[in-house]
Amino acid sequence: MAEAHQAVGFQFTVRPDGVDVKLSQEVIKNIYLSGVTAWEKRAIQFKNGILTGVYPASPSSWLIVVITMMSSLYICIDPSLGMIDTIKDNLPHRDYISVQTRAVLSAILFATGLWLFLIYLLRYTLKALLSYHGWIFESHGKMSTSTKVWLSLVKMFSGRRPLLYSFQASLPRLPVPSVDDTIHRYLESVRPLLDSEQYNQMEILATDFKNSKAAQLQRYLILKSWWGTNYVSDWWEEYIYLRGRSPIMVNSNFYIMDLLYLTPTHRQAARAGNVVHAMLKYRRKLERGELAPLRALGTVPMCSTQMERIFNTTRIPGIETDTVQHLTDRKHLVVYHKGRFFQVWLYTGGRHLLPSELETQFQRILNDTSEPQLAELKLAALTAGNRVPWARARVKYFSQGGNKVSLDAIESAAFFLTLDDEPQGYDPANTKSLDSYAKSLLHGKCYDRWFDKSFTLISYPNGKMGVNAEHSWADAPIVGHMWEYVLATDCFHLGYTEEGHCKGDVNKGLPHPTRLQWQIPKECQDVIETSYLSAKQIADDVDFHGYLFTEFGKGLIKKCRSSPDAFIQLALQLAQFRDQGVFCLTYESSMTRMFRDGRTETVRSCTSEAVAFVRAMEDLVFTPDRLALFRKAADKHQHMYRLAMTGSGIDRHLFCLYIVSKYLGVDSPFLKKVLSEPWKLSTSQTPQQQLNLVDINKFPKYVGAGGGFGPVADDGYGVSYIIVGENLITFHISSKFSSPDTVRARRAMHRFMCIPLHLGSFCFSSGSHYMSWSFHSVRLKA
Repeated sequence: MAEAHQAVGFQFTVRPDGVDVKLSQEVIKNIYLSGVTAWEKRAIQFKNGILTGVYPASPSSWLIVVITMMSSLYICIDPSLGMIDTIKDNLPHRDYISVQTRAVLSAILFATGLWLFLIYLLRYTLKALLSYHGWIFESHGKMSTSTKVWLSLVKMFSGRRPLLYSFQASLPRLPVPSVDDTIHRYLESVRPLLDSEQYNQMEILATDFKNSKAAQLQRYLILKSWWGTNYVSDWWEEYIYLRGRSPIMVNSNFYIMDLLYLTPTHRQAARAGNVVHAMLKYRRKLERGELAPLRALGTVPMCSTQMERIFNTTRIPGIETDTVQHLTDRKHLVVYHKGRFFQVWLYTGGRHLLPSELETQFQRILNDTSEPQLAELKLAALTAGNRVPWARARVKYFSQGGNKVSLDAIESAAFFLTLDDEPQGYDPANTKSLDSYAKSLLHGKCYDRWFDKSFTLISYPNGKMGVNAEHSWADAPIVGHMWEYVLATDCFHLGYTEEGHCKGDVNKGLPHPTRLQWQIPKECQDVIETSYLSAKQIADDVDFHGYLFTEFGKGLIKKCRSSPDAFIQLALQLAQFRDQGVFCLTYESSMTRMFRDGRTETVRSCTSEAVAFVRAMEDLVFTPDRLALFRKAADKHQHMYRLAMTGSGIDRHLFCLYIVSKYLGVDSPFLKKVLSEPWKLSTSQTPQQQLNLVDINKFPKYVGAGGGFGPVADDGYGVSYIIVGENLITFHISSKFSSPDTVRARRAMHRFMCIPLHLGSFCFSSGSHYMSWSFHSVRLKA
């Protein structure tokens, strides 16, 4: 076999006159190239590490300071105020060094110290500037003189050509809000959801907490904020994600779809080859820190910590808590196809496999007709079920022998790839195509994604792709950032031949992908089947609907001087009320990445102002006050969103106070009540065009459909929406079949509710097989 021949590095034969050694020149060449590539990588990482370590200064600035200091000595000026002479008199072994050499060494040491001091001064100055958030509260399109001055100072102190992690040391810490402010905002947020008696009871609980236990808990929290880089993120990752013992499939993992209108090639292996190669290019830039940091307004930097664990990362199950395992320099991936697991090496001769080479490897897997081993077909269902059985099975059945080798191959892989056997994607002629696509990405068959990997890349027979991502290590914008780069690289840089294959020569001399070997005992087979049945019950209960609204988008909304996000959130409140007849606690995710190690905060979208607007819309008699109420509600929502982004949110503070209370053994009925409230309407906006790699006005077909997640509450909805360009809004809406409330909504077919506004009317459809929200541009004068 060709691959067996390539695997032999050298041969030797024992002869009477000695040993005859035959070396393979090809293997020796590959070894040499691998070594060169490894040292080149280390050199680049070392160089970029230095550039990041001294940012916002540069290594050349050290030379300038040294030359300046030496020049001042030659003209008999001592800018050190005698410190150089002090250093000179205290140099070790000074009796063996000439006077001139000591003077030069002393000047260099002082210049280096001065240079380091200036670096820290620049960093702390920049950190102080970045702690100012007044700019975010100003009206859109209006910028005060003070903000313009502040923005100029930030640009001046930010240096030139920053790398991915250049700003990390200059990002401010997430501030701890005052207890009084948090409780006041909390009571304000629940006022429209409670009757007078319920609100009075909650007010009593809040007052009692504030006057008794809050001060003690707050002191510990402030201490943590001083000691750690972020007082929320580590506890959020541990207690919200890693300590959860329920299945992470549907309940935690999320998905991201492919390009909406375009499929670059319909050849499955070719598309997977290009996408995997683009991911490897992205990983190389990520490992070297060469990506540019994301910056709001093109100036204010966002934290990049979450990006460190995109690749080579796996969630490892535990009895009480899981852990996140992140490795470096992984050189293989694991591919799943029709119940078989294959290991594919990503490097040859010290370089990445080319797209055409990856296509060859994936096509070999697709052409493989071997059958799955005993219990191999549904093995990945272990990652879809409850965490405790999986943790116990991992220790008992996968901790030694061939099972351990195979599991290590999966958990140490760069990522996981599934070559699916059923086509998916958006079909304009099929109204349910996005629904099926979403369910496939979110849970598939419950055993054909490795839900513990940082992400599973999914390739379909018709050339479509998608991603299922584990949530504990990062949030959706991080995966979205990578995915935008990959899609742009795939379409605009790599491309395909006229026949739809990857460009480049076909290398058939590569070793074939290796089958992973398993020996699954009967007891483990029972655990796998139990996990599968549990996961399938969850998957079958999830109802999804995807909707594309193309009548208008953020362009028209902005012309009406309204925030697109506030516009949609108010639409959701009206749709929820008309569907359920009541208001509910609403979760909207916002980011806190303007702070070091920031993740998310909650915006409580169901405000008193939103309720007033909705009730006015339900009034049969039209009044001009509706528009004023809309403006007031939209402004309130924007204000709350800005507070959340700038560290003055409600829920993360209360969550951390609750964690401290559990550590101290302090019982708080108020915190228990707050943390047990269900989010029946959970919403999130997925950011688009974070990298601005594609001008969608020039290439309108190159737009993504975004992604979504499962419902948070058993009787509620999960709504992900993506504002794409100027004229497209996509919705991903989930609920559960088992809920009678959402079943009733599914039966409410084609109910349209018009909302007169100054811009016309925007309508909400609560139907199309269950609750979905859209907009309809019916021009009616207010």
